[in-house]
Amino acid sequence: MLTRIRNAQMRGKSTVVTPASKLRAWVLDVLADEGYIRGYEKVTGADGHPAIEISLKYYDGAPVIREIKRVSKPGRRVYMATRDVPSVRQGLGVSIISTSKGVMSDASARTANVGGEVLCTVF
Repeated sequence: MLTRIRNAQMRGKSTVVTPASKLRAWVLDVLADEGYIRGYEKVTGADGHPAIEISLKYYDGAPVIREIKRVSKPGRRVYMATRDVPSVRQGLGVSIISTSKGVMSDASARTANVGGEVLCTVF
């Protein structure tokens, strides 16, 4: 999903469609709350499977998301304790973390005093 967002923004697309899952919806909720995307809605794909249509956000013709990177991968999971949760670009970006209290941003995780798996970083 992150690669689809990155590629669509490089091409200047207004929307992008990705297969649906609960985790992807939770990550998109965080991106929408932080103001990186306009929003998303659940649709049915061309093959009949559930999908998510993401509305991308631009400012003065440039994408709002300058950089989006996956941190935890299937081959190497990255877990952080509350005190070790990284700040992205001195707090200008956001880390998305999967915690025991749900998927949330790094600031929310520090406030809730929980750590977890760092899914991605966004700037």
